[in-house]
Amino acid sequence: MAFFLLFLFFSCKNSVGSDDSKRRISDGSTIIETGELAAINSVSFVIPRYGRHWYQMKIIGLLNHGEIVKKGDSIAQLDPGDINKFILDQESNLETQLAVLEKLYVEQENREQESESRIKNELASFDLKKIELEASRFESDRLRRIKKLEFDQAEINLGKEKRIYEQSKIINANDLKIQEIRVEQIQKEIENAKDLLPMLTLRTPVSGVFQIEINRQNANRSLYRIGDNIYAGNNLGNVPELEFMKVNTQVNETDFLKINVNQKVAVRLDALPKVIFEGEVAYIGKLCRLKDQKSRQRVFDVEVRIVEPDERLKPGMTVSCEFL
Repeated sequence: MAFFLLFLFFSCKNSVGSDDSKRRISDGSTIIETGELAAINSVSFVIPRYGRHWYQMKIIGLLNHGEIVKKGDSIAQLDPGDINKFILDQESNLETQLAVLEKLYVEQENREQESESRIKNELASFDLKKIELEASRFESDRLRRIKKLEFDQAEINLGKEKRIYEQSKIINANDLKIQEIRVEQIQKEIENAKDLLPMLTLRTPVSGVFQIEINRQNANRSLYRIGDNIYAGNNLGNVPELEFMKVNTQVNETDFLKINVNQKVAVRLDALPKVIFEGEVAYIGKLCRLKDQKSRQRVFDVEVRIVEPDERLKPGMTVSCEFL
């Protein structure tokens, strides 16, 4: 009976220690932790706002989830229909505004010629009245006074026409400038819209595996698919670069002082426990946290960088890290 009780005691003790499958210490100098593989560099395809008109776009082409891609490959195509319609409308508007501008040039030129003609007439009248005034110096005071008034009136009319001419030049210049700016704005909008068309084909800047994001606008919270609308600011997908991998893991607070940055780590895949991948500690968290909501164990986050690239390493795989 005593032997049986001792055996039961040690068996229970061992089973409690094995509950923590995330961590174990094999001896006094080696720490073994489990973690998850992730890509060091991952590109997210967050949809921008295409100009000031389009805050949502329709997906008309999409690569399969989990497909391997090379740098420069197309991963998605957004619908250019609304932008093409906008370009056609603006090109039609541009033709109208160019016609208005041309008409404005002609009308202003005609008004300027008419104003110059009136000035010439008033100038001729002014010269005539001036001659009459000079010729009336031997006439009676009453007649000289009349000629003087006629000369003053001609001078006033000539000054008035000159002021109208100068003011008209300023007004015409402003009208032309406004219309030219309107035309330039339409031309710029057309150019900007045309520049957006190549951007609707999303291409990956790195090689890796394409991962489609969840459509949070969908009640089923399924992955984005062809035909869905995606709003500006939403992430369509990610491409983690598989060449450079890391392990997200943690160490117990009691082991925190036993590891250092650049420390060597032996990384083993759960799927290939006999194969060792060389790693080194790249980052040690500064804050201690609870391991999870149900645990009282406190840990520090640690990142382990895989030194050599390997095609067998994929994001999300479970690994064990032996801190040497």
